[in-house]
Parts: sequence; C-alpha cells; structure tokens
Amino acid sequence: MKSSNGKTLSFKPFEKWNIDELFVEFGLQRLQKLPRLEEWINTALSRTTTDVSEKHFVVRLQEFLRENIDYWNEEELKFKFIGPLISTINLDSARYSSFLDRKLSAELHGKKISGVVDFIVATGKVEPREPFFFLHEYKKERGGDNDPLGQLIIAMYAAQTLNSTTHPEEVHPMYGCYVVGRNWFFVVLDGAKFATSKAFDATEDDIFQIIAILQEAKIYIEEILARRLIS
Repeated sequence: MKSSNGKTLSFKPFEKWNIDELFVEFGLQRLQKLPRLEEWINTALSRTTTDVSEKHFVVRLQEFLRENIDYWNEEELKFKFIGPLISTINLDSARYSSFLDRKLSAELHGKKISGVVDFIVATGKVEPREPFFFLHEYKKERGGDNDPLGQLIIAMYAAQTLNSTTHPEEVHPMYGCYVVGRNWFFVVLDGAKFATSKAFDATEDDIFQIIAILQEAKIYIEEILARRLIS
C-alpha cells in the first residue's frame, strides 16, 4: 500500500491497536483531567432533565438491561439496549446524521490506519464526511486482544486528522464514549491529549446522566455547525 507521495505504507486496522501503542507511535498523552471533558460532563449534569413519558421508557429499558446484561453478547447489547437509548437523543438532523458500521481510514505518521466504526455522528447523509462523535461498544472487560479505549482513540485520532484537512480553520475536539457492559466511559480527544470520565453505570440512576451527556454532545455539534453559518 502506497501513500500519495509513492512511499510504501504499513497497515494496521483499528482493532489491532492498544492504548500503549498510541502513546509510542503518535505521542498521545492521557491526562487525568482535560478541560473540554470536564466542561462537557459538568455542563450536562447541571441541566439533567427528562420528561415523564421519556423517563418511563428509559426505566423500562433499564429494567430490561438489568435482567439480561450478564447474558447478552455485544450485538445483543447494541441492538436491545444501546440503540433504543441513543434513539431518545435523536442524533440526526438536516446537517448531520448518525451512521453504523462505517469504514474510516487515514494516513498517520507513515501508517495506513483503517477500520469499521461502530457508531459515528458526522456531517453527510449517505456517507460520513466530518466526524464529531464516536461510540464504541464492547461487552467484555479489557483483556487479551481487546482494548475498547485504544480502538476508540485511534478512530477518533484518525478522524481528527481527516478533519484538519477539510476544516483547518477549526479543528474541533473529538467526543466519544465506549461501553463495557453496563458501564459507559466518556472521552475527549483534543489535539494529542485525551482524558476519560469515570464509569457511568446504566443499571443505576447514572442512566439519566448518560442521556444528559449524550444530549450535551448533540448541543456541541450544533454549536460548531452554527458558527460556520455565521462566519
């Protein structure tokens, strides 16, 4: 595989990366606190609201999760819980859409990086163009060949690199989360630095905080796009 200048590129798919390799290969830094992440979480939690009809739906969905989380595989978790929960946010509009199982690739430091992204919110209708938010599902805890955080970060880093060529005037942070069973972890990648939130347990009252944080991500996407209409 060759780059645009004719040099041969090595290739490594998203699922083969772990977090330690990202530190070495790309100089990424994991921080205990990152202002963008703190702002995202704190702002969302300060205005957590759920209407009565939506709350009833979420509670029933949560009960379903509690009864089955120890038995579902990854695809069942995605289809029976994550999808219905995400639907309460409506991450689709005239200017951006949510996409499932879409391929993303980029050239990073002489390496061809490519993989299928579980869930992505980006501009575009048929194909994702400019990504803003990623979600990676993984039922099992980290171990062996799986590293859900590493797979999420490499996809976000690839998207950030692509965005820097299409919108160099505003390279916005990448927002995302990964789901390990009942636990949701929210992540922000800002340049070469990233941080991860504490675990939010969807079987507990945290489920309403999860919804609020997802709603706040939607607000950020709309704010970015609104600024471009004004400028």
